[in-house]
Amino acid sequence: MESELDLNRQEAKRAGLLHDIGKVPDDEPEMPHAELGAKLAEKYHEKPDIVNAIGSHHDEMEMTTLLAPIVQVCDAISGARPGARREIVEAYIKRLNDLEQLALSYPGVLKTYAIQAGRELRVIVGAEKITDAETESLSNEIAKKIQDEMTYPGQVKITVIRETRAVAFAK
Repeated sequence: MESELDLNRQEAKRAGLLHDIGKVPDDEPEMPHAELGAKLAEKYHEKPDIVNAIGSHHDEMEMTTLLAPIVQVCDAISGARPGARREIVEAYIKRLNDLEQLALSYPGVLKTYAIQAGRELRVIVGAEKITDAETESLSNEIAKKIQDEMTYPGQVKITVIRETRAVAFAK
């Protein structure tokens, strides 16, 4: 992002690296970490642009440079990824399991796999229990049930797979 705005790459990296430095000390437990980080950066003579980016990444102070919103956006992207926070990981795993269990509750479903971070659900059905025509109906039913009963980001693609295998041996 910094290159698109023709900003100093080293300063952008430094601001990104130091933006949460205020989480480390515990002598000011009531002060927001962004504000505390800005004070620390100022104390150790960081450039004003970097101090502002640190202090404003959670809107505790006014953004006065183009570096500040870049750090804020990157922090939001990083914090939103699966695994960034423990409680998010547990909720993420639960959501994937819930997706799989929901589809497993339908007759004829043998296995389910939540893939693509839960944005796709693969449903394997028994060829002897469900016809080709029923796979489309099942896909739509599962999609509707997910839509009605679950909370999820974006959309979930449901792919029902019915496989017929014919094996022969030539001797």
